[in-house]
Amino acid sequence: MTMHGNEVDEPLALGDLLSRGLARPERPALVSHEVEWSWSELDAATDRLAANLLALGLQPGDRVASLMPNHSVLLLLYLAYMKAGLVGVPLNYRYMPPEIDHALEVSGASLLIAHAERSADLASSRRAGSVPRGVVLFGAHASGTETGLESLLECEAPGAPPRFGNPGDPAFIFFTSGSTGPAKGVTHSRESLASMFASTRAAFELTADDVVMPGSSISHLGGFLFSFSALSVGARTVVAHTFDPPEILLLLRENRPSVLCMLPAALFSVVRDHRARQEDFSSLRLCRSGSDKVPAELEREFTALTGHDIVEGYGCSEAGLVTMNPPSGLVKAGSVGVAAPGFELAIRGEDGDEVGVGEDGRLWLRSLTVMSGYWDNPEATAETIRDGWLDTGDVMRSDDDGYLWFRGRKKQIIVHDGSNICPQEVEDALLAHPAVAAAGVVGVRDLMHGENVRAYVTLKPGGSLPAPHDLIVFARERIGYKAPELVEVLPEMPLNPTGKVDRVALKKLAEATVVGV
Repeated sequence: MTMHGNEVDEPLALGDLLSRGLARPERPALVSHEVEWSWSELDAATDRLAANLLALGLQPGDRVASLMPNHSVLLLLYLAYMKAGLVGVPLNYRYMPPEIDHALEVSGASLLIAHAERSADLASSRRAGSVPRGVVLFGAHASGTETGLESLLECEAPGAPPRFGNPGDPAFIFFTSGSTGPAKGVTHSRESLASMFASTRAAFELTADDVVMPGSSISHLGGFLFSFSALSVGARTVVAHTFDPPEILLLLRENRPSVLCMLPAALFSVVRDHRARQEDFSSLRLCRSGSDKVPAELEREFTALTGHDIVEGYGCSEAGLVTMNPPSGLVKAGSVGVAAPGFELAIRGEDGDEVGVGEDGRLWLRSLTVMSGYWDNPEATAETIRDGWLDTGDVMRSDDDGYLWFRGRKKQIIVHDGSNICPQEVEDALLAHPAVAAAGVVGVRDLMHGENVRAYVTLKPGGSLPAPHDLIVFARERIGYKAPELVEVLPEMPLNPTGKVDRVALKKLAEATVVGV
């Protein structure tokens, strides 16, 4: 059965993204604890920033990477890229130097914009020092020979006004881990992003009177998408610098958002905080959670506290928000909803034929929101997009009403707190220890975090044998947040028929341990 979403209104070109908000120019457009930008202020500031970026010697089409925490200034940067025809390359703020190097190398970034608190990591990076247009810091006092992001925002711009790009031009590259190998750059054109914003604002039923709080990282596609979908309709957007309960609860009380978007782990923490009250959530008409399966316990606790349902959806970096329970329609608890506006979906078996209602199969999709491809990687693009259809690799089943139910990930990505973790990268970090002979890494379902990283190792005979905790510390020094929460030592590593680590067997072992607890 092929499923079709509703039709979508004509998308706004990226260069005109603020036009609806500018119809009421003095109303608040973008707010956080520290700052509030009106629509006219936001438009003027991003015009200046776009022109000043081009004055650094950048040309439309050049890639500009950013290593920034959640901050309203990051949205201003993205808007400036859109106006100037530059290609944004948002980096996960938790990236370690090797990951920064990989992203800079693959994207061929001409400029890196980073928070000053990451200066030590940039100094350890092989690539940051050789970026052609250098590094622009935010949050540091620039010397007379250095350019700070604050000055690019505040100084009057020389030269010509920003130039807008063509619909097919690349606009943003989002790095996401694949099931094997290093991270790939998901490339969205100006047209695919504009279509994505139009689809999402229709799925959320957004209007200019909404106040939207995307409580997730705007360096990842989800927080980015929800922020700009709101701005594109003229809705006020609230930026959280962290997703800890004190800040989220304060923003809820101060700004009274009508739409809240959070990852399950962060939302769990807010719901279970002793300071949370039903009144804090009384302004909401919609709470959307996703990025991984929303636990049933979270749904129960959220409804008991707030009186609202969680509206679950499904998305991917390659296409945006793909499905969602309709806010003004039937919400089926546990389902990821129906096809989003502008999407055509099919569930297919391994033979490529569509499966029947109630049968498991891989989700395929077709939409104007689909990426143009993986940056500089035509082979990976060809494996994922075939005859105009994108293979998500995720397993779904549909019911008689066209609602989809997430059944698992075909790929072996571990999704921890909304971040994708490649098992091979964790294995490589453990294998760097002189006592480790073999390593296998899998994800284990966790109520709070989606999945936790579980590692299994075998040790080389003789010599000093490390304790499991020592291996965790060793890995954390190399890959940071991707390090395993638990390491278990096995007498022998299970191998599949091709001689590779058998992650299926390890997954079963891990799940049996969890069930046993």
